[in-house]
Amino acid sequence: MASPRLIDNLKFVTGCNPAALATTAGDGDYVSLRDYAHCTMVLTVLNATTVTGGAVTLLQASDVAATGAKALAFAKMWANTDTGASDTLVETAVTSNTFTTSTTNSKALKYVIEIEATDLDIANGFDCLRIDVASMANAVGNVEYILSGAREKPPIARSAITD
Repeated sequence: MASPRLIDNLKFVTGCNPAALATTAGDGDYVSLRDYAHCTMVLTVLNATTVTGGAVTLLQASDVAATGAKALAFAKMWANTDTGASDTLVETAVTSNTFTTSTTNSKALKYVIEIEATDLDIANGFDCLRIDVASMANAVGNVEYILSGAREKPPIARSAITD
């Protein structure tokens, strides 16, 4: 019987510890999907005051060192722009493969993006991805990747942040 414990069936990877997500140093790290079929990306943001929303895009690469990095298309995400008031995530369309985080002052936000490994350019050897956030001011955020659909059972203990 399969274990109902998430830790036995999913791989949790920190993409970015809490940081100002306005610079390359604050963007999510690359994670490899070589051993998994799916990645759920969770972006949590805490706005201060005089907030500038961050432009969120996704990048794919052929390794975690960002070789050949290029945009990864996605058309929807799920958003909760006030986690203090609700735990509901609302499916939201994404235009031109990017969205901007809420600019409401003093709010906690959560965004979830679902990516299948087959969404990447696998024909050209792309199996790594990351969240990229630009132009965010007066807010901090963190990124968590949840990998699922292990290609081997039980899941391989191999790292997803190295090649």
